[in-house]
Amino acid sequence: MLKAIAVIVILLAAGLAGILIFALTKPDTFRVERSLAVKAPADAIYPLVADFHRWTSWSPYESRDPAMKRMFGGTSVGQGATYAWDGNNNVGAGHMEILEANGPSKLRIKLDFERPFEGHNTAEFTFVPQGDATLVTWAMYGPAPFLSKIMQVFINMDSMIGKDFEAGLAGLKKLTEKQ
Repeated sequence: MLKAIAVIVILLAAGLAGILIFALTKPDTFRVERSLAVKAPADAIYPLVADFHRWTSWSPYESRDPAMKRMFGGTSVGQGATYAWDGNNNVGAGHMEILEANGPSKLRIKLDFERPFEGHNTAEFTFVPQGDATLVTWAMYGPAPFLSKIMQVFINMDSMIGKDFEAGLAGLKKLTEKQ
């Protein structure tokens, strides 16, 4: 009986070691990016992103917790605008600050998550005119600490976050395209 328990413990330890070693092979940084062509000028889309108050109209994260607490600060729009949230397990808690606002072509945001996991990333929106449309790109990138690498063994972050970005871009498209 003790031999069987010892074998089980050794196998579990070897499995855990294998997972940790495999996690070490994951990249030290990550990037998730999605783009969508929107048949609207950049100056019609950009204000919806540059004003955190307007994110409730298009961001997929805003509807996941109707009771989420939102705090706005800094400037009202553009560089220096801040937004903090505190919600349920679906949205967690964190804050954002617009670091760069080059309207209507680019917006760069410092994005800090406090829970469910701590994370310090950058979000970026670019708006590139393409004839009668604008190619809108939403990207998030940052460091991948060891805990993140372990999560990547089991979860495809690009697929998980990418679906949210696709939904958000579709929301921007719906709000700005003339029907």
